[in-house]
Amino acid sequence: MKKILYACLTAVAVLCPNFARANDLSRDTSDPLFLLGQENILSTSSVTYWDHILRFGQSVSYGMNERLSLGANVHYQHDFNGDEDGFAAVDVGGVYRMSALGDAGSDIISDVLFGFKFGGSSEVRTPDYADSTYYVGLRMGRQWLGMTLAATVKSTWVFNDERGVAFLDFMPEAYFRIAPDWRLGAGLTIRKATHKDPIYHTDYDQEWLHTKLVRQYGRTQYIGHIDYEFESDDAQVGGRINILF
Repeated sequence: MKKILYACLTAVAVLCPNFARANDLSRDTSDPLFLLGQENILSTSSVTYWDHILRFGQSVSYGMNERLSLGANVHYQHDFNGDEDGFAAVDVGGVYRMSALGDAGSDIISDVLFGFKFGGSSEVRTPDYADSTYYVGLRMGRQWLGMTLAATVKSTWVFNDERGVAFLDFMPEAYFRIAPDWRLGAGLTIRKATHKDPIYHTDYDQEWLHTKLVRQYGRTQYIGHIDYEFESDDAQVGGRINILF
């Protein structure tokens, strides 16, 4: 453990001089506190693999003004170990910036997250992937030139006669601009649910460790990520492409 901590501290010390050379924050779409500017459009294409499930996703967001952005996304999954194939519920939501950098002399940024999902395949095992879902959250943090620290608390309600459930997620994240075109991110998702799945008797509680590596080319970002879930002792790998118009 001491060797691992020493290696991490050494890496941070080596990378710190490069923080000041990071690109404009307005194009850093992987930043956990990123918000679209007015009339800007963000397209995100994603693919992930976890527990014999391959998922593809596409989202599009639009900046209504300097405070509000709205977006929608849809996902499709293929189950290599069963028949749980189908499209996810369509997710429509938004982000509203309650306080921006410099408001009332504060350095803290705070956002309200909100949205709902509807439709989706009844054949997939994950309720928030398939069923009618409503969510609201609060995200807060601070940005520096070389790094961003943020945390999100999000409440989700899944409406289904047999598999209805409520989630509470806590998601802290650290994000580092280690060079002009490279970023590193790490975070946690701690999920608590009201009860277990009544059909499959699986536990909805989850504890995820997230890591990501980001490469920026102008207004496009390529993101690779690895996520580890402690409850199931399983890992998820995937990639995303963010394009800012």
